[in-house]
Amino acid sequence: MTSSNDIRATFLDYFGRNGHQVVESSPLVPRNDPTLMFANSGMVQFKNVFTGQEKRAYSRATTAQKCVRAGGKHNDLDNVGYTARHHTFFEMLGNFSFGDYFKEKAIEHAWALLTRDFALPKDRLLVTVYSEDEEAPVYWKKIAGLPDSRIIRIPTSDNFWRMGDTGPCGPCSEIFFDHGDKIPGGPPGSPDEDGDRFIEIWNLVFMQFEEGPPGVRAPLPRPSIDTGMGLERFAAILQGKHDNYDTDTLRALILASAEATGQDPDGRWKVSHRVVADHLRAGTFLIADGVLPSNEGRGYVLRRILRRAMRHAHMMGSREPLLHRLVPTLVRQMGAAYPEIQRAEALVVETLKLEEMKFRTLLERGLGLLSEESGRLGDGGTLSGEIAFKLYDTYGFPLDLTQDALRSEGKTVDVEGFDAAMAEQRRRARAAWAGSGEAATDAVWFDLREKVGASEFLGYSTETAEGQILAIVHDGKPVDGAPVGAEVAVVLNQTPFYAESGGQVGDAGLISAGEACRIVVRDTQKKLGDLFVHLGTVAHGEATVGLAVQAEVDHVRRGEIRAHHSATHLLHEALRRRLGTHVAQKGSLNAPDRLRFDVSQPTPMTDEDLAWTEAEVNARIRENAEVVTRLMTPDAAVEIGAMALFGEKYGDEVRVVSMGHDPAATEKLGVYSLELCGGTHVRRTGDIGLFKIVSEGAVSAGVRRVEAVTGQAALKLVEAAEAKLKEAAAALRVPAADLPARIAALVEERRKLERDVAELRKQLATGGGAAAAEAVGGFQVALRNLGDTPARDLKGIAEAILKGGGADIVVLVSTAEGKASIVAGLGEAAKGKADAVALVRAAAAAVGGKGGGGRPDMAQAGGPEGDKADEALAAARALLAG
Repeated sequence: MTSSNDIRATFLDYFGRNGHQVVESSPLVPRNDPTLMFANSGMVQFKNVFTGQEKRAYSRATTAQKCVRAGGKHNDLDNVGYTARHHTFFEMLGNFSFGDYFKEKAIEHAWALLTRDFALPKDRLLVTVYSEDEEAPVYWKKIAGLPDSRIIRIPTSDNFWRMGDTGPCGPCSEIFFDHGDKIPGGPPGSPDEDGDRFIEIWNLVFMQFEEGPPGVRAPLPRPSIDTGMGLERFAAILQGKHDNYDTDTLRALILASAEATGQDPDGRWKVSHRVVADHLRAGTFLIADGVLPSNEGRGYVLRRILRRAMRHAHMMGSREPLLHRLVPTLVRQMGAAYPEIQRAEALVVETLKLEEMKFRTLLERGLGLLSEESGRLGDGGTLSGEIAFKLYDTYGFPLDLTQDALRSEGKTVDVEGFDAAMAEQRRRARAAWAGSGEAATDAVWFDLREKVGASEFLGYSTETAEGQILAIVHDGKPVDGAPVGAEVAVVLNQTPFYAESGGQVGDAGLISAGEACRIVVRDTQKKLGDLFVHLGTVAHGEATVGLAVQAEVDHVRRGEIRAHHSATHLLHEALRRRLGTHVAQKGSLNAPDRLRFDVSQPTPMTDEDLAWTEAEVNARIRENAEVVTRLMTPDAAVEIGAMALFGEKYGDEVRVVSMGHDPAATEKLGVYSLELCGGTHVRRTGDIGLFKIVSEGAVSAGVRRVEAVTGQAALKLVEAAEAKLKEAAAALRVPAADLPARIAALVEERRKLERDVAELRKQLATGGGAAAAEAVGGFQVALRNLGDTPARDLKGIAEAILKGGGADIVVLVSTAEGKASIVAGLGEAAKGKADAVALVRAAAAAVGGKGGGGRPDMAQAGGPEGDKADEALAAARALLAG
């Protein structure tokens, strides 16, 4: 039997040998089409190449593209499990020509591959062509030798492909396989075409025209080729099956499901096994591509897929989480072709297990309510919209899950009633918000959130993505457009820009639509919890609602922010290990140029503490360990040792970030740092580069702040310090290594000189003896303005004058550094008769000072107005004179 892996390899090998670049599958989340929820065909990643917006180094390509159709207009979810060929996840094999070969070569390749490499019998193949295409039938006759009876002309749009209302378009030619007259059904275009006898296996799109305004269609200057062959359908043909679910890959998953549940794979629960197999593939690949279960956007579609599979597992009697146990089987089947699911296996297993555990706590009660309400309905009855909404709102049952559960009973749901209940809930939420005291200026965001929904953040896995402008706010009001120079707040349907939260600053970058519009984004903020608002200026063109744009984060800036954020995690753990487990985060800032980290710590950190911490963080950086993110419940995360922030509000699910290795830390999965965090981080600790602590100080009682830099900022700090070191060494004319000894010698020399100068000042100040004193109030008083004599020398000079016996009272003023410093001292003759404190206070008042203090016989004070030193002395004289 030809395996699915063999088919994929043969297809890619054929086109690789024939001059095509083998291109890896793009992620399921499109980066270049904001209108698509998921990649749903092979041409999605080449869309901009076909339109001329992007150039590549090759003009021919081939891919095996993973696809999902479970949301938006391409939604096969309801049919999955009940039909032979509907899937949420499937693979599309394709070959593409970007202005290189056209119809003849495309037909030649298809026919050679099918009939030679895959050895399909020629007499069981037939084709369709668009009725107005006169070239394709000629080539089919020439290359394949097909008669007119097996070249069917289709006059409808089924055989004419369009990228959109405008843009590239062209006729198609579909290749069908005839399963034989034992299978009911007629050829395409016949009344019985919906039967299963003739199965489409390959569609060749001849991109030939440019669709303009209605009625205007012009030939493309470089016609192109886009083809698509469904791997599952083709595998069924080559493996002699008529049902895609009987092919090797899906059958292996069905058997794994049967073994895990103990239920016959082809018995009563056949549909349920098929649902589990299909949805396991979709869920695994979506999680591996960065989509995680949530209540909005793509995450909600993933949650619907998973919960549908989980309900079917529950129906089969599985009382423990099932899906995560089947992941290894899927990885064995498809991991070689798609290594991303190998790399993400642990994340997928944890995410599926978490989602199923959460859902199962609600499933029993929800199914009980559904069974009770369903039992009250007659045959073909309709469940009320209110009950369906209660199942959704209280038990997490998406509407389609309820519809699917009732389908087997031939019952339906009142969808209009469900929508009405949903609208009423939104009305109550708005009323509650309006009464909560929120600022009136925020009303605009509540209105927009209600209108456009939550923003979908793509920034964990990419820094560039296409999006669509859903709203523009200018001067506090929503507008349809904004001209050049306007300061705007822009909301996109999806964005790679991180909105400020958790200490990490918001992203900056560019939102553009070619020459039509360019918005320079300076910051990204989060409104109402999940509305990402891009703040910036329209730098070119006009920003308009509905415009498809490319959002590109400032990559360098984001990288610097990531490095500082990841370093903060390592710093936190290092401080706990050095200072104790009482250390807990009290605040943080992760910016492009620095990090600031506040922690509970009652005493200052010593130089030794800081040196150890810095060395420890750098050791973990050099370890270059992978940074791993998991999705868990807050309780489960804390149970395995993850640190949570006190007072922080967490949802039902949290991202748990682990860094570094620590085999001894068994309670933390053997990692060094394990924290709950929603920010962006480096891929490996080595990406941080270098870590340098800049400062440490007090913020408030019991809280210390550490400021540090990483990467380029740390390198600049080191380079600046080295430059100063060299400058100092050059100034002192010694090698840098001798600087400490030379500086120590200079300091000692300076101290000696200062002592000598102080002694000389004393001698100078006391040299006047008795003649330098004046009689005031019955005392001999020495009143001296000593100019820029250092304030620290005043007391010693006063004592020397008193000791010399030339004065009973001394009042000295220094004006060093422009300020007045005052000292008053009393000799034996004045003690008990005068007050030094009163003297300095009177003098200080004259120079703008307040107070003063000391002993009655020796006191000091000061003031800011050094130019009034003589007034200070006069005030002291006046006080003594009485």
